Amino acid sequence: MFRRGRATAGGPGRCRGKAAVLAAIGTAAALVMTGGIVVALRAPDRDHGAQAADRDHGAQAAARIFGAVTGHRDADPATAHGPLRVLSVTPGPGAHNVNGALPIRLELSGVPAAGSPRPRLSPAIAGSWSRDGASLTFTPAAGFREDTRVTIGLGGWTASFRTGSYSTLRLQQLLAQLGYLPLSWVANRGAAIMPWNARAQLSAAYQPPPGRFTWFSGYPATLAGFWQPGAGNLIDTGAIMAFESGHGRLPDGVAGATVWADLLRAAEAQQDNPNGYTYAIASKALPERLTIWHDGHQVLRSAANTGIPIDPTTDGTFPVYLRYRYQIMRGTNPDGSHYADPVQFVAYFSAGEAVHYFPRYSYGWPQSLGCVELPLAAAADAWPYLTYGSLVTVSP
Repeated sequence: MFRRGRATAGGPGRCRGKAAVLAAIGTAAALVMTGGIVVALRAPDRDHGAQAADRDHGAQAAARIFGAVTGHRDADPATAHGPLRVLSVTPGPGAHNVNGALPIRLELSGVPAAGSPRPRLSPAIAGSWSRDGASLTFTPAAGFREDTRVTIGLGGWTASFRTGSYSTLRLQQLLAQLGYLPLSWVANRGAAIMPWNARAQLSAAYQPPPGRFTWFSGYPATLAGFWQPGAGNLIDTGAIMAFESGHGRLPDGVAGATVWADLLRAAEAQQDNPNGYTYAIASKALPERLTIWHDGHQVLRSAANTGIPIDPTTDGTFPVYLRYRYQIMRGTNPDGSHYADPVQFVAYFSAGEAVHYFPRYSYGWPQSLGCVELPLAAAADAWPYLTYGSLVTVSP
């Protein structure tokens, strides 16, 4: 609540009824109104008894004037000292790429008193207003979302600014801190975000703190080639999918509003990745093999089969996007016949291509129709590691 102030004499010439009442009040305090804001103006000195009587009478009269003349709190009449104006606002009108978690500050031409309406915010968010003299400050509980047009209004005055986009670098920092990347991240000394609350995390999403990434040892050099700090890359996509899957979301690898909201909450609660980080390479060099690394350690190396020349396994690197413990896999053979084969421990990584168990007399050379086939024991060992978002590289 704003501090209560005296009602004071209003400005001349706005309304004959108002002027008549103000004349009757004399030197007592009367109401000054502009944009619905009440300003404290001191009456001339008189003896204390007369001042007290006039204050009581004047306040009652001013209150009646306020209701009769304006009819609402957003009226903007002149005053003896001119209308109460907004002198400046931070962020400035028309500003872009604003950090949506920072406070909003208005400098007014007078001191608001009790009963004054607070400025309007659109969209409305949780937060609190405070006053320091003629300044009003809004401190958000968390802040405005990215790419949002924010409008501030007070009486007939309005101004707008637009928040920026969340930082890809901050996305990577959070994913690393929570264990979704093959790298760690540590803030520079003095730049750590404390306390771990919603507003601090949202502010850092707009303006990431300085720090450094460090690769975990034990992964093949191939993986490092996909990494780009501060820019979207394949490692990010897989990590986002892993995060989405762990939070009950469809793993599409896109860091939209829902992913950011979940990620900021996870960072505040320090909810680490429960599955760890996995990377796999299916090599077509004979004898063909699948090798899996998990949390920097090689955990599986097995003979494997890739696609035959007429239907080869696609070269490249892809994140696991679909998993089945058991499935009837259906398709068309090169001769036009159809198949419906029961398979187990299935992890799809590229279109219809998956790592899975399929019974063969031998393994280590091209036999499949595009999938990476494993013996039963190896497939059972591989499947818990090949979680959503795990990157699988197929190399020639």
